[in-house]
Amino acid sequence: MNDKEQLDQLVEKYSLLKKEIGKVIVGQDEAVDSLLLSVLAEGHCLLLGVPGLAKTLMVSTLARTLGLSFARIQFTPDLMPSDITGSEILDSNREFKFVRGPVFAGIVLADEINRTPPKTQAALLEAMQEHRVTAHGTTYELPNPFFVLATQNPIEQEGTYPLPEAQLDRFMFNVRLDYPSFDEEVRIVKQTTIDQSAELTQVLDAEQILATQKAIRRMPVADNVVEYAVRLVTSTRNQENKYISWGAGPRASQYLIIGARCHAAINGKYSPDGEDVDAVALNVLRHRLVRTYLAEAEGITTDAIVLDLIKQAKN
Repeated sequence: MNDKEQLDQLVEKYSLLKKEIGKVIVGQDEAVDSLLLSVLAEGHCLLLGVPGLAKTLMVSTLARTLGLSFARIQFTPDLMPSDITGSEILDSNREFKFVRGPVFAGIVLADEINRTPPKTQAALLEAMQEHRVTAHGTTYELPNPFFVLATQNPIEQEGTYPLPEAQLDRFMFNVRLDYPSFDEEVRIVKQTTIDQSAELTQVLDAEQILATQKAIRRMPVADNVVEYAVRLVTSTRNQENKYISWGAGPRASQYLIIGARCHAAINGKYSPDGEDVDAVALNVLRHRLVRTYLAEAEGITTDAIVLDLIKQAKN
């Protein structure tokens, strides 16, 4: 199957994925789109939302429709790195044997990732970047494809350990989940308070996901689109901007183009344009900007800053 046929098939498969996920998840269309885009782009995703918005259910449902193994890690203050990567034990033959941890799954849900100390948070760094784990001097390859989808609760800040910028930068998207509308909440209550569960159909498998990822990576991108993405990112480093103390790095430019490719692909286009860059810009940039004290004092949000920079970059 050539790239064009692969991309044509993706449009149909994407529609089926949304339909299957919609059997379980009511609303949250933007969050579901962002999760699927991060999978197609070989990226990791950070979900920000209050408790009860079905973040865990959304990720587990995604894993089932993609035919990937799923593991959930509840991050707590006493969690150790070996609880994530695995550890060596002495077996019945009195030989040391490495027992793989929950990170050895196709989709790993890092639940409330800011609840554990930096030492344990760092255990995910090599896995997220290199797709491998080194334990006791031996390197173990992780499944392919491999995705880390982490959640954070924006309300409670006591007893939390904010993710360092280096680790935040490894997440392609930062997705914010909002409360459902009145009608959506009515549907949620009706759907979840009966003795019946939805039967999900697997839409893709690991081999198809990898083939689609490669086809998307080979999509041509016009020079003016690349320049627009880089111009948008470099505008965050403008020292004259009184609301930004630190801007986004080159990884943001890379993710903007990769994300734009994926957004174009699911919409039936064979090459991304500026609108595709704009569609993913907020999720790519919101966690890569550090606001100044003035911005915080005036109540200027990161989202407002990014949206203003998008307007300026078009002029």
